[in-house]
Amino acid sequence: MTPEDLDQVDALSRRHIWGHFTRLAGAQRDGLPIIERGEGAYVFDAAGRKFLDGLSGLFTVNIGHGRTELAEAARAQTEKLAYFPLWSYTTEPAARLAGRLAELAPGDLNRVFFTTGGGEAVESAWKLAIQYFAAIGQPSRRKVISRDYAYHGTSLGALSITGIPALREPFEPLLPNAVKIRNTNSYRCATCSQLPACTLDCADDLERRILAEGPETVAMVIMEPVQNTGGTLVPPDGYWRKVRETCDKYGVLLVSDEVICAFGRLGHMFASDRFGYQPDMITFAKGVTSGYAPLGGVMVSDRIAGPFLEESNRVFMHGLTFGGHPVSCAVALANLDVMENDDICGNVLRHEELFDDVMASLSQLPIVGDVRGCGYFRVAELVSNKETRQTFTDNESEWLLRTVVSPMLYDAGLICRADDRADPVVVLSPTLICGEQELEFIRTTLTSVFTEAWKQYCSR
Repeated sequence: MTPEDLDQVDALSRRHIWGHFTRLAGAQRDGLPIIERGEGAYVFDAAGRKFLDGLSGLFTVNIGHGRTELAEAARAQTEKLAYFPLWSYTTEPAARLAGRLAELAPGDLNRVFFTTGGGEAVESAWKLAIQYFAAIGQPSRRKVISRDYAYHGTSLGALSITGIPALREPFEPLLPNAVKIRNTNSYRCATCSQLPACTLDCADDLERRILAEGPETVAMVIMEPVQNTGGTLVPPDGYWRKVRETCDKYGVLLVSDEVICAFGRLGHMFASDRFGYQPDMITFAKGVTSGYAPLGGVMVSDRIAGPFLEESNRVFMHGLTFGGHPVSCAVALANLDVMENDDICGNVLRHEELFDDVMASLSQLPIVGDVRGCGYFRVAELVSNKETRQTFTDNESEWLLRTVVSPMLYDAGLICRADDRADPVVVLSPTLICGEQELEFIRTTLTSVFTEAWKQYCSR
């Protein structure tokens, strides 16, 4: 990009772009970074500076940037059939992708309802659960249970399921029948954070809530295998077994929201396989195409599809113009080919021990209270007092993350996420092709940035 082009794009961005979850005033005043191209695990801005993409775009570019195989798949499909809906029709890419996903998914998840993204997939799952129970004579089952601080999307239905207060408050009252239970933040758990082992009270909270609401009113429970908001909250041993047992006990559907965690992020095609539980539905998006085209969907068990097969005139009353777009499905098929041919899941598992060591070394720094995560999905939680686990105040967090940490990370060439929707954390979700060189760069960069941030905090 020439200097003239750079100035033009910057001016257009400041005047016309309204970024997602972006402070508009700051973007207009200061401009936004312009990312121009990607290559492997790295991206380059319009000035030619190189950055390790430590967030995979947005937990999305699993196989890395610049894969010509996916570009070629999109070109070939566009020339053949650029678009046709799945409304009473099908296309070859959609059918082949549905079959491929059914082979990869656990258990009898043999049906795929395609969407264009994760929030739509979550909302589709809720609507399907309600209509399923109505079809089997249990129309009072309409409620959905999710966890505190969990993110499941921002459309009105998905936002009702989302548990992040700051995202919900401007739009309340939201849809009824969406209730919340405790998450699995062992570092901040009021029940057992100071005990030698988890009591699984967080899993017991599900049963308590089902009973409080009335089991006959609850349609589904939706949870991420590893919860993102709050900082990669990994469930304790036994958690998923107990959740599955509770859902079975009260006849509630279990939806595994794998929009982030599927397609290799945790070293498995579907993260429910890693934790050994069988969902009734899986919501997915992001990594299914590695972000090369928009696509999402819901994997659905044969049991849930059953009532829609028994009555010839029964229709799931839901649809999306671009759900299962043929070009996106062709890209997804090429993406799965790359994942299998390059053993992307194996790469994650082979480097997991090194990533553990990287995070363990960061945990020794005075500003780092906790590190957690698994696979290529990690977090460092920042604290003002390591001994007492004291978090930063809102004003301190604003200064620390946005004035100190984020600019230093960018200047050092590492793109990751500083997030304080719960306690302040730095989130790492690198592309799944990363190896020793990239993980060591993360170690040295975060060590330097966190050390300097602590020094500045102490000298305030």
